[in-house]
Amino acid sequence: MNAHPNLSRRAFLSRMPVLTVGLATTAAQAADPPGPHWGMLVDTRRCIACQACTIGCAVENALPDGDFRTVVATYAVRTPEGRTGLSVLPRLCNHCEAPPCIPVCPVGATFKRADGMVLVDGERCVGCAYCVQACPYDARFINHETGKADKCTFCSHRIEAGLLPACVETCVGGARIFGDLNDPDSEVSRRLKAAEGKTRVLKPEAGTRPQVFYIGLEEQLAGRVDGTSAAEMVWRPNHQGG
Repeated sequence: MNAHPNLSRRAFLSRMPVLTVGLATTAAQAADPPGPHWGMLVDTRRCIACQACTIGCAVENALPDGDFRTVVATYAVRTPEGRTGLSVLPRLCNHCEAPPCIPVCPVGATFKRADGMVLVDGERCVGCAYCVQACPYDARFINHETGKADKCTFCSHRIEAGLLPACVETCVGGARIFGDLNDPDSEVSRRLKAAEGKTRVLKPEAGTRPQVFYIGLEEQLAGRVDGTSAAEMVWRPNHQGG
């Protein structure tokens, strides 16, 4: 009569180490910090519209003449006091949290990685340009040599090698700050925290939750990501993109 309870007890006790290891593993996994989530902060107060970022990106990514993944547009603005002047708007893919370019792709060529980067699989892209039309930031274009959708990749190949994006490295004014938004000690996180309440994103009404943030952006430029600016007339006479 006592055999069954003893067997059950022994069986339960024999499983205790397994259960303990399983709980410890689960706890360790839960304690693991999240992976990186890349983002950029652009301080327009430091940008001098020299286009070093534009050219540096084009050279790094071997883009055809006339195609650019990033550009610094300049616009005429009017102050509340009625004075006019020029204001700069560095533009690139915003690597949105809710990118509208993904669901419209009929072949699944555009995708979002776990680290937040929105990329294009050139092997799958058919060049239909649906994603180009869906982007509210005018940040995509059809590469006129490959016939594929093209855009800023945050220089993913450089990030994987432990380097900064080409546009960040070539910025003479230090206007572009790139890093891990999940790391509170990264420079971009510290700068964003210090500027809390003073940053803007482009077209917040689009609901895309951009991961490119701006300091010093003129309010009247927050929605101005299309149209013709002085810089575009000089640098991009024949092709759209950004």
